[in-house]
Amino acid sequence: MNHNTVQIPQGEEIIRVEMTVKEALALTGAKFNQNHKLETDAIKKVKQTLENKLLTSQR
Repeated sequence: MNHNTVQIPQGEEIIRVEMTVKEALALTGAKFNQNHKLETDAIKKVKQTLENKLLTSQR
């Protein structure tokens, strides 16, 4: 069986993402019928934090 692996140079470094408890719960799959944006907002925060980390590591 052929396994393809992705190499991420900073893969073991720690990042911190600041989000509300509701946003974190939404990422685990909890549904908030009154606010569907929670999950998308939380995903955006994670992506933005990763982009910032990767961009600053390249400098």
